[in-house]
Amino acid sequence: MADQTPHYRIKDIETSQRPRERLRAQGAEALTHAELLAILLRVGKQGVNAVQIGQRLLDRFGGLMGMHRATFVELCDVSGVGEAKAAQIMAAIELGRRISSLSPEDRPAIASPEDVADHVQYKMMALEQEELWVLLLDSRNRLLRLEPLYRGSLNASSVRPAEVFKPGIRANAAALIIAHNHPSGDPSPSPEDIHLTRMLIEAGRLLEMPILDHVVVGVNRIVSIKSMHPDLW
Repeated sequence: MADQTPHYRIKDIETSQRPRERLRAQGAEALTHAELLAILLRVGKQGVNAVQIGQRLLDRFGGLMGMHRATFVELCDVSGVGEAKAAQIMAAIELGRRISSLSPEDRPAIASPEDVADHVQYKMMALEQEELWVLLLDSRNRLLRLEPLYRGSLNASSVRPAEVFKPGIRANAAALIIAHNHPSGDPSPSPEDIHLTRMLIEAGRLLEMPILDHVVVGVNRIVSIKSMHPDLW
């Protein structure tokens, strides 16, 4: 009896549930292994979408670690993959390997608001909504990771300290720096920004994970709340 299981194309999936749209809205960490592979694969083949091919790869090699060990020829041998897609997968795996092999000395140090700006200003000043990002630092103020957390109106009632500190706890960070943008272009801190900063500084003291600064990004300008209000610290 023929297989009656329907095979959907990516474009047949509701827009908000498509891998690329979910990544944009929720971040890469929200996607399954198969969905992340689907973004690399881009397209499927007749009757099978990219997510299904991603799952086929995972099943064939016993998960991500098996794919990590797979050869180019073995990847090409999976129906729906081929040489171009196999090359994309192997390139992504190699980039991941190189990132994981970076020594702490390769991580950039954050020693000033200008260093923060180097990492966030270009992207943040183009955002149409307010967003709050967190820079996770090690004990020598080297950047471990940059985590976008909130989008929309930011104030002490809408931002939960537990959510701000969660990425730092998971990464065993020693300290955090907060950055958010003003879509108006004027980075002057509002009273709400000051109140939010005070709340996060107090939470950081309790958690022994200090907030080193809160940088507000405008158009071609930044403001360090610590520089303006050192009394908060």
